[in-house]
Amino acid sequence: MGTVSKALSLLDFFSRSQPEIGLSELTRASGLNKATVYRLLSDLQIHGFVEQTGARAYRLGPAVLRLAAIREATVPMRQIVQATLDRLSDTTGETSHLAQIQGDRLVTLAYAYSPAHGTAVRMEDAAVTPFHATATGLAVLAFAGPAFCDRRLAQPLPAFTPDTPTDPADIRARLGRIRASGYSESVGGFEADVHSLAVPLFDATACIGAVAVATPKSRMTPALRARIIAALFDAAHDIVALWGGFLPDELQRLWVDAV
Repeated sequence: MGTVSKALSLLDFFSRSQPEIGLSELTRASGLNKATVYRLLSDLQIHGFVEQTGARAYRLGPAVLRLAAIREATVPMRQIVQATLDRLSDTTGETSHLAQIQGDRLVTLAYAYSPAHGTAVRMEDAAVTPFHATATGLAVLAFAGPAFCDRRLAQPLPAFTPDTPTDPADIRARLGRIRASGYSESVGGFEADVHSLAVPLFDATACIGAVAVATPKSRMTPALRARIIAALFDAAHDIVALWGGFLPDELQRLWVDAV
């Protein structure tokens, strides 16, 4: 991993639940030595990507906001899908969310909550989603092509719960069923009490993400599951059209037959 990659990888550890991180904690999380982490953070600080908040504690800096604003202004992918996610949550009464492939990662791009229930699955901005453990990740693996799938399944596959699939052979079998049905499903794979369903999203040439609905396991019923799947198919049609993409013919037929 080059110096730039190492520096940028440090930014991935910041999140809404962990907006400030100390030098020692970043050192442990990254697996780099403390002197290297300090040097990388100092370079990031010079360019405004992090800022120091206390004795060796850091948070994201204003340069991140500037780049995010430029990206969204020129390629407003998040803005144009938000209304669709709002409708999806209204239709299902549950949390909807969209994840997009960004390099070798799957990152939460947008989400919406429903006011129908007092409890709901909560999301985090720009969260990195594990491919093997989530409905969005499995949908992407099933439709992003063999080479992409092979690279992801060759990496370590950590278990987040007792129900996380970690055997590449079992995951490949599951991906075949996903391709046959047109949607993916995860029951407690990433969070023990969450049941989610997802369908893939495409641009003009390839699968670039997935849209999903997540609900507490205790609230899932056969009727709700059927309603979520139908609503996901409709939402994916809208999002793919908004992004100027095309659904594969086989997937289009699957979705039409399902509804």
